[in-house]
Amino acid sequence: MKKFYRVRRWLFAPLVYLAAIFLLIEEWLWATGTRLMQVIAQFPPLHALEAWIKRLPPYWALAIFVLPAVLLFPVKLLALLAIARGHAFSGIGVIVIAKLGGAAAVARLYSLTRPTLLSLPWFARWHGRFMTTKDRWIARLRATRPWRRVSRLSAALGRARRAWWQRLRKGTPGRHHSRPARVLRRFAAFWRARR
Repeated sequence: MKKFYRVRRWLFAPLVYLAAIFLLIEEWLWATGTRLMQVIAQFPPLHALEAWIKRLPPYWALAIFVLPAVLLFPVKLLALLAIARGHAFSGIGVIVIAKLGGAAAVARLYSLTRPTLLSLPWFARWHGRFMTTKDRWIARLRATRPWRRVSRLSAALGRARRAWWQRLRKGTPGRHHSRPARVLRRFAAFWRARR
């Protein structure tokens, strides 16, 4: 019996690693999308649009919440068609951009429409069940060794990215990345001056 469990654990280990990587990417996309949309929402017309979305009745709010998935589905199909026709780089690029944009839009729309949607009894019931199930499965995943390994690797990559960004911002003279750092600083200063 122990051999069966060992074999099963060995067979499912790649799937657990894949699930851990997928979950970390999804959490990053959700958090990044939320921050990005909060910055974009400062633009006055979008601010007015968000206020309008918050005042929508429940079923209209549901339609708005589902809208990004409906609109991005044909885009993803066209990207798959492009991949099938030999344009793999373009197709994958479109899928990645659609995923990033969709995650950002859904994250923001979820935060805007959630109070209204929870006023629908059936939505509140299914939302509660979904969140409970999701939390239970994520807790089980986070208790595994693959999750700990992948999260340590992710944290190390994050530290390396932050260190690289700090070096880039300082613009160390004589390095190949000093010119991009100057361009980024000028671009940031230009946008700050426009506010």
